[in-house]
Amino acid sequence: MWLVLTRAPLPDAPYWPGRRLLALVDAAGWPVGWIALAAHLPQPTGIAGPVIIAFAALCALWRAHRALWLNHRYQFTTWRWGRVVLGLLLFGLVLKVALPA
Repeated sequence: MWLVLTRAPLPDAPYWPGRRLLALVDAAGWPVGWIALAAHLPQPTGIAGPVIIAFAALCALWRAHRALWLNHRYQFTTWRWGRVVLGLLLFGLVLKVALPA
């Protein structure tokens, strides 16, 4: 038996002034970071480096299109991963306070 579970789509994001510009900065910032990381690796990457850079550039174009023209569907990557990083930092702080060295 084949069982397919689907999630409901996310609701449209509320619009506020400056959302398109901030979404464009968020959409371009992450791929630019990956390009900078791939371009400055200490060892030679061979063909993998240019492939990563090309893939990140295509992702940047796709994300910019979504941020500008499908803004009601754009979810901020910085907000998503920022919450994860903040949770890990808080967990580390609790461990540092709870477990004396």
